[in-house]
Amino acid sequence: MITRIDISINNAYINSLLITYYSQYPPPKSPTMKLHHTILLLILLITPLTLNVHGASSTCNPQDKKTLLKIKTHFGPNALTLSNWDPKTDCCLWQSVGCFNDQAPGRVSVLQFDDTGISGDIPVEIGDLPYLDTLAFQALNLTGSIPVSITKLTRLQELDISTTSLKGPIPSFLGQIKSLLKLQLSSNPFSGSIPSSLGYLPNLYTLVLDGNKLSGPIPESFGSFKTPLVLLDLSNNMLSGTIPKSLGKLNISTLDLSNNKLTGDALFLFGKNKPLQQISLRQNQFKFDFSKVVRPLELASLDIAFNQVYGSIPREFGQFHGWTLFNVSYNQLCGKVPKGGRLKQFSVYGMAHNKCLCDAPGLPTCK
Repeated sequence: MITRIDISINNAYINSLLITYYSQYPPPKSPTMKLHHTILLLILLITPLTLNVHGASSTCNPQDKKTLLKIKTHFGPNALTLSNWDPKTDCCLWQSVGCFNDQAPGRVSVLQFDDTGISGDIPVEIGDLPYLDTLAFQALNLTGSIPVSITKLTRLQELDISTTSLKGPIPSFLGQIKSLLKLQLSSNPFSGSIPSSLGYLPNLYTLVLDGNKLSGPIPESFGSFKTPLVLLDLSNNMLSGTIPKSLGKLNISTLDLSNNKLTGDALFLFGKNKPLQQISLRQNQFKFDFSKVVRPLELASLDIAFNQVYGSIPREFGQFHGWTLFNVSYNQLCGKVPKGGRLKQFSVYGMAHNKCLCDAPGLPTCK
């Protein structure tokens, strides 16, 4: 249960979270990004512990309990996760539920469903939990669409709807939830264009829309995010057109645009003073001169495979010893692979199938 106190579990949770977090987001070097990095990690660490402590001493708010029981009725008797949702017990102790204690004693703040027995559409009663700050539906046979009642959740900070059967367009009204810090809508059959309203969410630091059937261009508004983004993931969709120039203004750590149909120039995404640490442009139709790329100081992971990128590998790329991933295969690159760094330690497959790259293990000798 979310609401039980267990120090050993919390320690294991912290260790697991730290390992996962740092494997995906290596600590940045610049003082400004270090501060943002630290703040976000503290939020991730503190929130679950706070919920565990609060849940043990809170008594469920009667109105919230009534709403939860309506949600249980909506999903029906096959939802095993909800089997201990007994109206005679404290709902703050129910599985998949977390409650506040300090700010709003007994108010439900977390709902996290990951039970395959849950099916059907998302109940509109979700919007009747005014203190909800985390809502997750993961790996469920959900159908229909996201209900507009979710916009009543003015304290919602994290919304995760992943690996469901929800379909149709991503609703533009999600842009009304100004409190959102993280929005993840992964591996659903959502289709249509990405709503531009998401670009105006003032507090968002993570946006993940990968693995859908989204089409059309990346919204120009995505250059308008007010806070530095930890992650923008639009991979594995059917997005097309050129990247809006506004994206070059983003302060972003990880950018994944792979496996789409995007075209044109991506050179403006790079730059010495950008906080970019990881970028994947893999499997698109980008065409730009790679020799003009200036590596961001913190960039350690780069994948531009399966594009139409031409030019040569910049000399400074060979002098950098911090690469964790470097894949430029299946492009139109030419010239000598720079010496001095880690580039030649990577598999030949990371540079293979170019026009005339040479002087690296598995590649021809330069003439």
